[in-house]
Amino acid sequence: MPGTFGATSTTDEVLEGVDLSGKRILVTGVSAGLGVETARTLAAHGAHVVGAARDLKKAEIATKQVRDDAAKGGGLELVRLDLGSLASVRACADWLVAAAEPFDLVIANAGVMACPKSLTSDGFETQFGTNHLGHFVFVNRIARLLKPGSRLVNLSSAGHRFSDVDLEDPNFERTPYAEFVAYGRSKTANILFAVEFDRRHKANGVRAAAVHPGVIRTELSRHLDPAVLAQMMERVNAASVASGGPVVSYKTIPQGAATSVWCGVKASADRVGGRYCEDCHVAELVEGADIRGGVRAYALDGDRAEALWAKSEEMVGERF
Repeated sequence: MPGTFGATSTTDEVLEGVDLSGKRILVTGVSAGLGVETARTLAAHGAHVVGAARDLKKAEIATKQVRDDAAKGGGLELVRLDLGSLASVRACADWLVAAAEPFDLVIANAGVMACPKSLTSDGFETQFGTNHLGHFVFVNRIARLLKPGSRLVNLSSAGHRFSDVDLEDPNFERTPYAEFVAYGRSKTANILFAVEFDRRHKANGVRAAAVHPGVIRTELSRHLDPAVLAQMMERVNAASVASGGPVVSYKTIPQGAATSVWCGVKASADRVGGRYCEDCHVAELVEGADIRGGVRAYALDGDRAEALWAKSEEMVGERF
């Protein structure tokens, strides 16, 4: 049952007894970390996984275990997708649409975190452009391949609580750049995109949700000084303990990917549709300075989600 899982649950525990034979699932970011583990467990339970990655050579090496663990009928194919380039995004999406093979689940897993100020090839601030706009265009372009009963799962983060989106200055042209503010904006955008996508598609039986995987040591934190990361964990734990909460500990990668597969496969669509999930459950609305647990109201605001959709269309020059 969905309620039996929690923060320490692993992907294989969540999918125990689940047969995904005949299911076709797309996962972005399968060259490392959560993306590889997500693809592995899905293929191990019989799904055919289409794994998207910017560096196919790296992904080929990283996904050896995916192929080794694939159950009968399960498997993996790789496609090139650079979310920091709309030309790449559109080319990949167009190729998938031309192939005309539907999906049962799309997990928008890829992303970057707290990187120095830089721009995508299209001139967008890198975190917003990669984490949100790249997926926004990609998912909307392949939306016709999502059949009734299918789902979209966007990887967000507790980091959404660092900042709401800024629809007036998304590229930090007038705002001083701060790595975690930019990250927070992009992660809030991931949630709002799921909220609006769910609203637009649920009448056709397609649902969407966003998830926080937890605090995990992966390549995502490669831009962070280890000392800075340690200080952040100390502050988070101090705030959590002061508010009566638990000490935050790192999850393993299988524990981190568990909420993605729980949300995409195990939980009921009505339970997670248009929601933000963490630790294999739907998160509660919270306010306050503590970044541990829960979701901010602005990230689930329907009007905000609709406004972000319109702004995103304006930025990429394409309407969906």
